[in-house]
Parts: sequence; structure tokens; C-alpha cells
Amino acid sequence: MASLVIVVALVTPLTSHAADAERAGYAALVRKVAPGVVTVLVEEKGKGAGQQAVDRATADSRNIDIREGLRRMLAGPGYSNPPPGDSGSGLGSGFIVREDGLIVTNRHVIADARTVRVKLADGRELPAQILGTDAATDIALLKVAASGLPSLRLESSEKVSVGDPVIAIGNPFGLGQSVTAGILSARARTLEQDPYIDFLQTDAAINFGNSGGPLLSTDGAVVGVTSAILSPSGGSVGLGFAIPAETVAAVVSEMEAHGRVNRGYLGIQVQAMTPALAQALLGHSQVAGVLVTAVEPQGPSAGALSAGDVLLSIGSTPVTIANLGKVAVRLQAGTAAVAAVMRDGVNRSVALTIGQLPDPPDNPLQAGGRDTWVPSLEIGIANSTADLRKALKAQDEAGGLIVTQLRPDGAGALSGLRIGDLITHVGSARIEGVADFSAVRKPSSELPLLIRVVRDGSPGFIAITGNVEH
Repeated sequence: MASLVIVVALVTPLTSHAADAERAGYAALVRKVAPGVVTVLVEEKGKGAGQQAVDRATADSRNIDIREGLRRMLAGPGYSNPPPGDSGSGLGSGFIVREDGLIVTNRHVIADARTVRVKLADGRELPAQILGTDAATDIALLKVAASGLPSLRLESSEKVSVGDPVIAIGNPFGLGQSVTAGILSARARTLEQDPYIDFLQTDAAINFGNSGGPLLSTDGAVVGVTSAILSPSGGSVGLGFAIPAETVAAVVSEMEAHGRVNRGYLGIQVQAMTPALAQALLGHSQVAGVLVTAVEPQGPSAGALSAGDVLLSIGSTPVTIANLGKVAVRLQAGTAAVAAVMRDGVNRSVALTIGQLPDPPDNPLQAGGRDTWVPSLEIGIANSTADLRKALKAQDEAGGLIVTQLRPDGAGALSGLRIGDLITHVGSARIEGVADFSAVRKPSSELPLLIRVVRDGSPGFIAITGNVEH
């Protein structure tokens, strides 16, 4: 069977572009398009001191060492920069869509940015302005102050068929501009975390740092924006996903004009219908519509839809669990729509007022403030949150303080405290916040300070004396 597949592949006619690529490789194509691809350099918003301590305490040092060794080996002598993200920085890819400095990238690349810079193919680094972002499609639009830049053209992804060759260009792992090749593997893939996009699937290698770069046809047209991978290891396993170019073009047009994309929002939660649910709610076992399980009290559907309704269609479009997200976001915020609903066994027409799709909430792990220095113990501490305690395997603790700094010869360090430890008690008194701990007395051998600490999920007590503990 394998040999038959090979024979068919050899005799099947290719398109002229694909045949040229087969004969000559992609060097000419890359020379043509690579100048339009950029690296997006991000200085991230400061994490809270507690989160930084947790990151250090829970880091997989082996993976960090491997990544650092690889970067040193590839960078050669003189390499001294830390891996991106290890010092509050990050990176991704992007591409120029207009010669006056309009650049497309992924929203998730710049979502936590304090400042954004763009490195051009000619080596220049320019500050970038964020013109707009769209959470539903994960697209961001940047602008740099430059002119005469080499640009790439967005075309419909329909110009490539499943099986056609494609290439991806980006900056994986911060190693520098890299090119990978593959084919278009599938269309209309929907990922659970991105229900609004019909992704293109490709086996061209996509890794960390490729996000926001172009997926190109063999004639140099951008047919997609590389955005996500499915991988058990974090690296490419041939399951890469790109946002179709026609989706990107529509988003770019809206963001350039208005700074955001007007997208519809219903404010409901739903579940898929089953034959048993259909029998109970519709009187027959033929599955149709979606079952409304919750309605936001202050949302756009409050008073119009109720938990237990079966939402059958919006306008003339039947809805299913697979297409509801896409149907909703394509509605215009502030407009009205008529929905067909089955409620209490009766078909009804319900008037809906469409809301504006909100941006997703900020990552709670990015929240937090500075730490507080405790002179008597010579340690830094910060308030914890439920998310931080969960990361430390201390989710059952009601509160506590995270150790963020240690002076090497200070009382805390000498007693065996570590960065990332969660301090929950002084003696038998529970610690609720920094104020409960910042004024503790200076310990001594005669009068040690007893504290309870949770480390890697295990609680224990430490007696701080200010002397080296054996």
C-alpha cells in the first residue's frame, strides 16, 4: 500500500507553482517574501512579586538548561542574552501588510506588553504602536514609523487546496528567522479554546516564537497567520494551525478604521442537545438547536432567554453547539435579531438585542504588586492568591505569604527558607496578609521564631534563630 501511494504521488499532475517548488525548492520564494517578515519584541507587563517567586520555585530547571544550552550552541561565542521571557521579555513574529509600516501579528503575542518593538529583516528595531486587537480571532495590528517597507499581500486561503505545499516563516524560540515547509493538511478546524475561527491546518513546523508569522502559498501570497499548535511536548509534531487570510483581512480593515472589531455577543451558556434531551424538551428524538443552561443576569439576553430554552435558530440560521459562537460574533452589536426558541413545549419567536463581545479577562497570575522587605528576617514577602497557592500545591490553605527574596546571610536564609515558600503561621497564629508579618521581632538562639511553611505541597515548621541550621 505504501508503494502505491508513492507511485500515485509521482504521477499525479501538480499545479505549476507546486511543480516549480518541487523542482527548484523554496529558495527563490523565500528571498522574495522573507524581507516582509518581522520579529515582534515585547517587554511584558510586570508580574507581581509573588508570581515571579512562584515561577522560580516551580520552574523545570532541566528544560531551562536544555533550552539555554541549545541557544548558546546555535548562537556561538559571545552569546549572553537570557532566553526570551526569562527576564520579563517575550517575542513572536509578524509581517508587513503595507509599506508605510502596518504590521499583522497575533494578539496573544502582545497581550501583556508594556512596550512593543519590531525588528525588521534589515536589522533595524523600531518602536511599534498597537492600533488594535481582536480577541475573537487573536489578531493584532501594529504600526511603525517607517516608509518604503517590503510588504506581503493577503489573499484568500481558498487559493490553496488541501495537499498543496505551503511555507511558514517566523522566529522560533528566538533563534532568528526560520523557514519551514509542508502542505495544507485540512480546513475548517475548530479548536476548543478558539470557537470563533475555522483554522487552516498544516504540517509545516510551527514552534514557540512563530506565532503571528505568515503561512504562504508557493507564489508568495499570505494565506494564513500561524497561531497555534497541538503538541504533547510543547514543540511541533506536525499539527499547526493558521488563521485564514480572508478572516485576517476583514479584521485588519475594521481595526484600522475603528481600533476594534464589532462582534456580537449573546451572554448565554449552552450545551449540546442529545436524543434524550430532544425527546424530553422537543417531544421527539431528532436533535436540533442547543440547550440554554445559563443567562448572564445583566447580559444582552437577560429577560429574553431563560435556562431550559432550546435555541433553534437566530434569524434564518439554524444553530448547533459547533456553530453558535461563529453565528453570534458575526452579528452586529447593538442590532436586533429574532430567535426561534422552544420553551415549555411551545415554539416561540424571541427578540434579541445583540451585545458587544467583551475581551477576555486578564490572566489572574499576572496580577499582584511589589513585595515587602522584612528587616528582622532579611526576606521579601508578598501576599498570595488562590491561583498562586494552587501553583504551589497549597490550594487547601486559606491564605499566607510567599517568600520572594532572601539575603544569603540573613536569618531567613540561614534557617532554610527558600524563594517560593508559603508562610502560613507565626507560631499558632495564622498569617492573613503582609501587615501581619512585616513587623515580626528579630529572632535569636534564645528566642527562636517559629513559622509554618508549605513547600511543594508539604507543610512543616521552621525555627528561625539567625544561625546556620544543621
